[in-house]
Amino acid sequence: MGGVDVGEGNTKRRASNSDINMIPFIDLLMVTIAFLLITAVWVTNSRIDTNAEVPAQAGCGEECLPAPKTLHVHLQDDRFVLAWKDGATLVSERSVPRGSGEGLDAAARYGALAKAVTSEWEAAGMHRDPADLALDRAVLHTDDRAPFHEVVAVLDAIAATRREVRTKTGVVTAVPAFATTFAAR
Repeated sequence: MGGVDVGEGNTKRRASNSDINMIPFIDLLMVTIAFLLITAVWVTNSRIDTNAEVPAQAGCGEECLPAPKTLHVHLQDDRFVLAWKDGATLVSERSVPRGSGEGLDAAARYGALAKAVTSEWEAAGMHRDPADLALDRAVLHTDDRAPFHEVVAVLDAIAATRREVRTKTGVVTAVPAFATTFAAR
């Protein structure tokens, strides 16, 4: 059995068992290491990986098509900025105030954004024909410190813009007009 002998000590007294059993300490150490490893794996799996690059065909060479016109939604402290870009060229830009948010519910705060995104899509959206199954692209630019509920509210406001699409079976259904991606800073 694993243990540590601490010596006889005083020989005038009766001998006592002074072995320290190390098995429970080793068991505790192994269980602690197992929990630390499992926790480390779970923490890295629960992250959302983002980068500051706008989604594009980086590294694909000359065979790539140019990036289509994209709506960029910038989440700022006091306003939203809606900017249409064609590649690196800025086509148009519009600012939407956020409101104070103190006395307003989420629908009132982000309703103006949803209306602005819809009007921007109606003015400059490329995929409007029901036979066209492709979606316009939107990129949400947000700070890493933005609260999760605000990011979700902005995503909902972007998804509120809907268009009709005719499937291959002939059924017409309403779908979000934008395929949304992230760019974090």
